[in-house]
Amino acid sequence: MNSPAALGTGWNGTAGDLTDAVFPLNEFYARAGLPLPRFELLSGDAVPEPWKKLLVHDDDMTPTLEAHHAGDIHIEVLGRERRGDAYFREVVLRLDRDNRPVEFGANRIALERLPAVVRRLVLQEQLPFGHILKAHEVAHVGHPTAFFRVESDPLMNRAFGLTGNHLLYGRRNTLRDLQGKPLSEVVEILPP
Repeated sequence: MNSPAALGTGWNGTAGDLTDAVFPLNEFYARAGLPLPRFELLSGDAVPEPWKKLLVHDDDMTPTLEAHHAGDIHIEVLGRERRGDAYFREVVLRLDRDNRPVEFGANRIALERLPAVVRRLVLQEQLPFGHILKAHEVAHVGHPTAFFRVESDPLMNRAFGLTGNHLLYGRRNTLRDLQGKPLSEVVEILPP
């Protein structure tokens, strides 16, 4: 497995190397002074089930996870940063019914490209971005730009309530408006 050598600055929607594939999660690790865990890029075909059906598609992750777990999801914000109209957040998605973690990740959201009500809901930090987009019928398309496996580290273990080392699977997805402009870049990692 490889470790990225440099932090990405992303936002162009490509994942030509591992650094781009973990943006914007790497921003939170850098800010906290933590080394990135060990990531390995995979083809979509190499992602094993049941993670493959949850990750390898062009659909939004939140509705996919809500359908899979037959329940609504809320977020726990672990970190946030605002740079002008770019809003970064590191989150754990949790099931409403039992607070079980179903995803850990980070995203960068282009607030200026969103309707005012959607911006307000994003900044309230209660609902996942995909849930808000669906509820407010914000037209967009998504397309994963990378899939990976990663060895869990202490931060991921805390997010998922785990101990020890675990192989986790995830993806980097870019959500775009219908003019092709990025609304969000997100790294989504699922529990074992």
